Amino acid sequence: MNSTGLLERWFPLAPDSSAAFRKMHGKSPWFDMIHLLWTAWVFVTPVFSPVGYDRRWWLLTLLSYPLFLWLYTKILTVSRRAVHGYALCIVALGLGLMPWYPSGLTYFVFGCVLLPHSERLRSLWTYLIVLLLLDALVLAEGLWLGYPWPAMVPILVVTLVVGIVSYVEYDVARKDAALKLSHDEVRRLAALAERERIGRDLHDLLGHTLSLVALKSELAGKLLSSDPRAARGEIDEVARVARDALSQVRRAVSGIRAAGLAAELASARLLLETDGVHLDYELDPVNLPPELETALALCVREAVTNIQRHARAGRATVTLRLSAGQVALAISDDGRGGALEPGNGLSGMRERIEALGGTLTVESVPGRGTRLQAIVPLAHAEAALTEPQTLPQP
Repeated sequence: MNSTGLLERWFPLAPDSSAAFRKMHGKSPWFDMIHLLWTAWVFVTPVFSPVGYDRRWWLLTLLSYPLFLWLYTKILTVSRRAVHGYALCIVALGLGLMPWYPSGLTYFVFGCVLLPHSERLRSLWTYLIVLLLLDALVLAEGLWLGYPWPAMVPILVVTLVVGIVSYVEYDVARKDAALKLSHDEVRRLAALAERERIGRDLHDLLGHTLSLVALKSELAGKLLSSDPRAARGEIDEVARVARDALSQVRRAVSGIRAAGLAAELASARLLLETDGVHLDYELDPVNLPPELETALALCVREAVTNIQRHARAGRATVTLRLSAGQVALAISDDGRGGALEPGNGLSGMRERIEALGGTLTVESVPGRGTRLQAIVPLAHAEAALTEPQTLPQP
């Protein structure tokens, strides 16, 4: 078992914990452990003390530092509703050690800065009041114990400034999470509405047709002995209605399977701007065949996924131009560029475009971004799409 799995075994992640939030977004659940580098002040503080690294300092460090690490890890892994208790325990640890252990001021700062993890401090003003009260408490204790002003003022400033910055960061993260949930709900409702629409369309399409087929088949059966010619006419009519229904079903399924460029671009903008990449797009007004539009929409999806995962870009552009009887789709970004790996969806894009008689080109210059262009002759694509297909024989 690796170290990450071992930590999760010792400290199970609550579903609404900070570590679980990181893990849900594809990051290490222990990313916030990097902030423990600031605990170097625990070990640096004795340098500025006349007592230095005496036996008492070593003893209190051996007792307090493991306890602090346990409390810090619990803050990352427990429910946000319980975070404030552990954060206040760290604050109390720092305040309680101040008479004998100046390094405890580092614990105090950590406890104050970690309070925004709690669900109970939703308001910035509430957090500021709590922070000012704690600062006043540590200042009063420090002056009573004889701590010098030059040592106390930086602690108060750091606690206030870093605490506010931490609160703003966690508040933004909470709002981003709520926004993502709302987007997911919109997608779910859109998918539900689409399924209902498909169900209604198929019912309207096949309900009348199948009723007509059943009625004429029954009539043909009754006429078979008394009027074979009329029965044959009814059977021919059943075959015609069935062929017509098959054609309508194929058109309906083709429309259902088609991916629209407009919908794909809206999804692409949402994906990229969540990662801080601004997307611009400009489309010429053109009525594309469904299969061609689907192929271009899937190219947009693959290219945007590559930008989001690999490009490290700040801006991306998508254009669709119609000129000289051909459609040109161009997707570019200002990312790091460089050689593209074969597994980045390029093979699938190229196969789809070449099947419609088009070409796919990719230009990727290190440090200057990547530009992908798909060109499809519109007449050739329409001919390929309207070419009759031979049905398999039973």
